[in-house]
Amino acid sequence: MHRAQNPLMVLIAAILVSTTAVQAASFSGAKAYGYAREAVADGPRPSGSPAIHRLQEQIIAALKPTGCQLTFDDFRASTPAGPIPMRNILCKFPGKSGRAIVITGHYDTKRLPNFVGANDAGSSTGFLLELANALHGSPRLDDVTLIFFDGEEAVKEWTDTDSLYGSRHLERAWLDSGMLARIKALINVDMIGDKDLDLVKDGNSDIKLRDLVWNTAGQLGYAAHFHTDLSGIEDDHMPFIKAGVPAIDLIDFTYGPDQAFWHTGQDTMDKLSPNSFEIVGNVVMAVIRQLEERP
Repeated sequence: MHRAQNPLMVLIAAILVSTTAVQAASFSGAKAYGYAREAVADGPRPSGSPAIHRLQEQIIAALKPTGCQLTFDDFRASTPAGPIPMRNILCKFPGKSGRAIVITGHYDTKRLPNFVGANDAGSSTGFLLELANALHGSPRLDDVTLIFFDGEEAVKEWTDTDSLYGSRHLERAWLDSGMLARIKALINVDMIGDKDLDLVKDGNSDIKLRDLVWNTAGQLGYAAHFHTDLSGIEDDHMPFIKAGVPAIDLIDFTYGPDQAFWHTGQDTMDKLSPNSFEIVGNVVMAVIRQLEERP
């Protein structure tokens, strides 16, 4: 039976829908910082360790309320220390276009004594978890997939074969499945929590995508944090760049005086700032919206 609608109830519903949309589009640097702090509380988290297994469960538990489609890319990596089980965690917000936007970062830490990796990789872990919250509740045109990579760090010393285990594995799997051809853009985030945020303009990244990100940052008033001098960075975007995917790395590689905090016991939460998370989050959210508007 058709029922007449109460005008007041219609107005309340409209307000609630509008409020939900606003909430869904916002990124909280404070919440991202909090997620990073929870990850760091697990201590060192090298691939295959009990600590990273606990963190995997924390990540999964945090993602489930967002309603994203959770899948896992499990594999055994051949490393200089022998076979190590690794897991990439994928969180997809499905769209309708058949195209995809991918945001990635790693959650493992370097195998170093007492290295808790607040910025590397607590910041990317916290960032992606809060990005999932920000994307939740908004209808999507393109698929937006968030990927938590395992095995970014070298087990011993960085080489082409001892590094980027998770991204190299997923790139091969996506090449075989045809997924790579569906990707509009891939944005990798790494070490983005530094209080003194200075993001490298990576010369290995896709030029058009890099220009879009840098121009967006300028329009939002964040130009001072996005450097204009080119540097070459090898990170989890590289397997996709080599495969022809438009990809970019967002990384602050000036962490402490003369890079003093990187891969040392000084990489702790007191070096990070919620404001840095929020700057990168606002830029990435704005870039996602612009990419979705493109055919």
